[in-house]
Amino acid sequence: MGWVHVIDDDRWVREEIGNLLRSMGYNVSLYKAASEFLAVDLPDIPACLVLDVRLPDINGLQLQESLAKVNIRLPVIFMTGYGDIPMSVKGMKAGAIDFLTKPLRDQDLLDAVAAAIRLDQIRRQEAARLSHLQQRFQSLSPREQQVMRLVAAGLMNKQIANELSISEVTVKMHRGSVMKKVGTRSVAELARIAEALGIQR
Repeated sequence: MGWVHVIDDDRWVREEIGNLLRSMGYNVSLYKAASEFLAVDLPDIPACLVLDVRLPDINGLQLQESLAKVNIRLPVIFMTGYGDIPMSVKGMKAGAIDFLTKPLRDQDLLDAVAAAIRLDQIRRQEAARLSHLQQRFQSLSPREQQVMRLVAAGLMNKQIANELSISEVTVKMHRGSVMKKVGTRSVAELARIAEALGIQR
C-alpha cells in the first residue's frame, strides 16, 4: 500500500490521521517535529509526507526545501489550520501534491494520499528504468557510445563513417552491437533512450 509519514505537533491530530490511514492499510510513521523525521532512515518503498505547515522547529515549507536539496523526492501533502494562501501557493509551486485545510475531511486526505503514493510509485519506476538504461549505455565500448550518439542524432551510416574516419562496414557492425546491447530494434527508440539519458552528440 505504501508508507505515509505524518508530521504534526498536535498529538491528537497526528494520532487521528494515523488511525485513519492504518485503517485503510497504509504503513504510518508519526512525528511531532521535522527534526524527528529527518533523524530516521526512510524505508525504501513508495511513500509520501503529510506535513503541517507550522511546526515548532522548521516549518513545512523549509522542510520541503531541505528535502529537495538532498534529492529526497517524497510527494508532499501540506495541511494547515490557518488557511494561509500565499504559503499554500509557495508550497504548490515547490511541487506539493495538495494543500488541505484543517479540520481535514477524511476523504480529501485519503484521496490526496492515494494520489501521492501513486506518483511516488511512478517516479520510482522511472528512476529504475533510467538506471537500467544507464547501465546498458555504460556496457558499450567508447566507440559504440560514439556511434549511438550519432545514430540517435539522425546521421546515416555514411555520415557516421566520415565523422569517425572508419568504414561503413565498421559502422554497421558497431550499430548492430549497440542495438543488441541496449535492447532496441529501431532508431526511433534508440533516439528516445538517448534523450532520456541526456546523451547528446
